[in-house]
Amino acid sequence: MPRPALLVPAALLLAIFLAGLGLTQAWGHFLLNTNIRLIHVEHLDDGLQVYLRLPMPYLVADKLGTPQADGTVEPAPFTVNERIEGELMHRIDLEALRQDPGGLGRMVAEGHRFAVDGAPLTAVVEKVRVTPALKQSPFATLEEAKRSFEGPLYPEDEEAAFVGDLVVDVQLRYRSGDDADSYEVSSTLNPGLEGQEETANLLLDYYPGSDPQVFRVRGLLAEPVEVSRSYLTAALSFVVDGIRHILEGLDHVLFVLCLTIGAFTLGQLLWRVTGFSIGHTITLIAGFFGYVPSGAWFIPAVETGIALSIIYAAAIALANKPVGATVVVTVLIGLLHGLGFSFVLHEILQINAPNLWQSLLAFNVGIELGQLAIVVLVYPLLWLIARANPKWATMSRWAIALPCILIAAVWTGERVLLLLQTL
Repeated sequence: MPRPALLVPAALLLAIFLAGLGLTQAWGHFLLNTNIRLIHVEHLDDGLQVYLRLPMPYLVADKLGTPQADGTVEPAPFTVNERIEGELMHRIDLEALRQDPGGLGRMVAEGHRFAVDGAPLTAVVEKVRVTPALKQSPFATLEEAKRSFEGPLYPEDEEAAFVGDLVVDVQLRYRSGDDADSYEVSSTLNPGLEGQEETANLLLDYYPGSDPQVFRVRGLLAEPVEVSRSYLTAALSFVVDGIRHILEGLDHVLFVLCLTIGAFTLGQLLWRVTGFSIGHTITLIAGFFGYVPSGAWFIPAVETGIALSIIYAAAIALANKPVGATVVVTVLIGLLHGLGFSFVLHEILQINAPNLWQSLLAFNVGIELGQLAIVVLVYPLLWLIARANPKWATMSRWAIALPCILIAAVWTGERVLLLLQTL
């Protein structure tokens, strides 16, 4: 017979973990206003042609000089320092950029490693372009990536922008002596910026005679990404990202957690999970393709609804008895969460991207697996506690649901204020 003394603390530890989660603060100097890295790799007879776009802070944020006694700091390469209300900020140095445009490209090349059979390839910088993120040209396909280099080195009608608002496009040439049908990609860039671990890396590989393959990886690319002719490997990258998204998206985790602890039989649990899956699959696709309102109010409205859905699911769990029409409600709530998933996916996958449906399906499979992982972890624990002592099971539900309600209530207040600002 399982002992409540051993099982209940596990639920309490989970509750403490939820209550202890907090918000992070932004980096004070180099702001990371965009964290998407796009890499297009075109196979040639003697190597690879690479078109790469990444935020400029990744290249310069860790290259500030040592602070001096008078408070001054030597600026990072291709930047100038500026104090605004006492805060040290950084703009691009347009004069330095125009004198040595290839220098910024070399920083990109030095920070990325392409290797064939373990042997690194040497990059030749061919073209460089720097653009404010809000005015960047499309970069979703190989043709768009090539066209992005047709403009000037820096927009002629733009003043020197803050580094955090800039993206750098670089065209690199790697010669390997053959067609390099498989290779590894990694990066040594580690600027130490808040949010850098959430970097969305999208690599699109174009091999002659084959459909383009799309690889999705999150983080700094410190671990090499193996690119081969395997479509399964490419799809798996989106599956992994779907898993990570739901497990790292605290609002989705809390809802699935409350959904699980509110199910009193395995049948209830299966119907709830099925309803949620149906709902979020529908709106994940609809939201990605733009079949939703485009007003500024829409995203904060959805995020507010997601926070309220956590409170609802937690309250149902605390009722300690079956509630009618739960499946219908979970389908409706799933519609909300699916829109949230689509917002994230739309940031790194464009409608005209190659193998679009393969990527969408793989991402959704990853979400389902992440959701299932939460259910498999929590439901058996509560089932064992209920078998040992129903009162302990009730106490465990309260220990989990109350922190969820508290966190979601704070989110609701924040998101309502944001929503009101957009109206």
